[in-house]
Amino acid sequence: MFEKILIANRGEIACRVIRTCRTLGIRTVAVYSEADADAQHVRQADEAYPIGGPRPADSYLRGDAIIEVALRSGAQAIHPGYGFLSENADFADAVEAAGIAFIGPKAASMRKMGSKAGAKELMQAAGVPVVPGYTGEDQDPARLQREADAIGYPLMIKAAHGGGGKGMRIVRASAEFAAHLESCQREARNAFGRDRVLLERYVERPRHIEIQIFGDSAGQVIHLNERECSAQRRYQKVLEESPSPFLTPELRAQMGAAAVQAGHAIDYVNAGTVEFIVGQDGGFYFMEINTRLQVEHPVTELVTGLDLVEWQLRVAAGEALPLAQEQIVQRGHAIEVRLYAEDPEAGFLPGSGKLERLRLPAADAHVRLDSGVIEGDTVTIFYDPMIAKLIVSDADRPRALARLRAALAHSDIAGPKSNIEFLERLARHPAVVEGTIDTGYLDRHLEEFMPAAQADQDADADLLAGAAVAELLAQERRTREDAAVSTDPTSPWAIADGWRLGHGGRRSLAFLRRDQRLELSAQGSAGDYRIDGIHRIDGSAIDGSGETAVEVRGARLAGDELSLRIDGRARRLRTLGDGARVVVHDGERRLRLDAVPVYRHESGAAGGSGNSVNAPMPGRVVVAKAAPGDAVEAGQEVMVIEAMKMELSLKAPRAGTVAEIRAAAGDFVEADAVLVTLESA
Repeated sequence: MFEKILIANRGEIACRVIRTCRTLGIRTVAVYSEADADAQHVRQADEAYPIGGPRPADSYLRGDAIIEVALRSGAQAIHPGYGFLSENADFADAVEAAGIAFIGPKAASMRKMGSKAGAKELMQAAGVPVVPGYTGEDQDPARLQREADAIGYPLMIKAAHGGGGKGMRIVRASAEFAAHLESCQREARNAFGRDRVLLERYVERPRHIEIQIFGDSAGQVIHLNERECSAQRRYQKVLEESPSPFLTPELRAQMGAAAVQAGHAIDYVNAGTVEFIVGQDGGFYFMEINTRLQVEHPVTELVTGLDLVEWQLRVAAGEALPLAQEQIVQRGHAIEVRLYAEDPEAGFLPGSGKLERLRLPAADAHVRLDSGVIEGDTVTIFYDPMIAKLIVSDADRPRALARLRAALAHSDIAGPKSNIEFLERLARHPAVVEGTIDTGYLDRHLEEFMPAAQADQDADADLLAGAAVAELLAQERRTREDAAVSTDPTSPWAIADGWRLGHGGRRSLAFLRRDQRLELSAQGSAGDYRIDGIHRIDGSAIDGSGETAVEVRGARLAGDELSLRIDGRARRLRTLGDGARVVVHDGERRLRLDAVPVYRHESGAAGGSGNSVNAPMPGRVVVAKAAPGDAVEAGQEVMVIEAMKMELSLKAPRAGTVAEIRAAAGDFVEADAVLVTLESA
């Protein structure tokens, strides 16, 4: 076994590899960019070395710098993690040429799978089922149009050298093909440096099921069963689970055998994932082999009881596979979701910034957390905005879903916006609960997962009352603490009940929920209150009569648990706030409010002139699609920027004439920077 390895990656996966190395007594070497000098993987490794600037091209994609660090530090092997150089055959060759072991498949196997077109042809020759399509080298647009028309619609355009949902488009009519082809090729060039595409028939309402395989240098290849990843948004996996609720035992056996067959076809060694698209009729078709460890590998680990990183290390060190196929067992059910710094209500716009608060559930036998950040760390604009992977397991699927919902209810993130509420709605949606979700469901029905779709008005009113009570109790606690260190701690003026000469103890509260201001008033103290102004979140009174007051009695806060009686009904709520925010959760829904000053100065109507297009976040300009003097229509795309591995389309706010273009392709821009201006209307 190795004594020291280098991890050519960052964040969560680097920390994950370090964890296994510690259990095996292997020393670890980390590398880091300028943006990651204080990152957790740097702090957790035994030693770490800088390799360049914050952009991946200047650091984590610099194979020569990484190999130089490995040689200097005495590392015997390099683990590439996922992403970056993990599927780069040239890097794997360079590592081996330097006398260092590469913890992954051989470069020859990677090259066979590096092109989706070549991989499809190879699998077809090996007898693995593939989707009908075109994989030829002739990329003339006219030829591609003819092939598309021959295959029939709907069809999928895919970047031949892509992955991660990049460079993929669904085309439903011949007239749409040319525009989708141009967009797909441009994205492929930007993401992968090559714009070759392949075409294939699009399977309607498909399931995405992948098989984890492992091979060793003695020629053994086995599978570790499946993961279903059908819950996707824009081809990005949102929820992964094992076993699949869709597969029958017979179909599972057939797909496992096909995956092993695919591994043998390319002489596969180490960890890999064979991905299949599965039709509603059970027909399955090869998509690709990911020649690396997958982001969702913990799902397989929890149901098999295996450490896949340990297997990777042992196989790379020349050992045989630890188990034979018949020794692989599967127990219970596991589910993974990923907590991201992103805003689902703004089109899942990636976020960045300091994690002012990061509260996650405690890890135990049923809950696992894989993360590369802690509270106080910064999510930067240069890398994927994932905060943590939350993985749960239990004896069966219903119990695992219950574990997931409970774990999400204990989670809270402040700083950049997060997708926690979106994941909570996902975990309760009938399509997920019943196991019927297909890969296109989220894109077709995204509104069902947004807050407006979950209008339980009575719960709204109780959550709002609970938030008010949590704030009142917090005010009283702070007042007692201040009084305890004052010169007169027994003064009646130190009691936070709002009582003053001339009125009966009324206190005012003000909150913001998104852009909506909520104003409440309360009388009472010590857990007994009359609160006025309690509306449902849609603004209606709680009983339709115009009455907005509730009586709260016996409110007590023990740790995070708030118990109270609202108009005689006993409720238990969880509080997750941090002072500036009040967050309450009833076990199914959460309400987040920002505490704001009660008294405000109205400065008049705000708003822009509609004459400019601003950057929604820091990023790099990909292309300017307009020039000074161009006439544009409202909603017309005028610029594309890239941030956090995603292209963002910026559109004209109104019809008019372009006055200025203030950024060019390749420029880095800050959030809110004016990029395009229009002439005055």
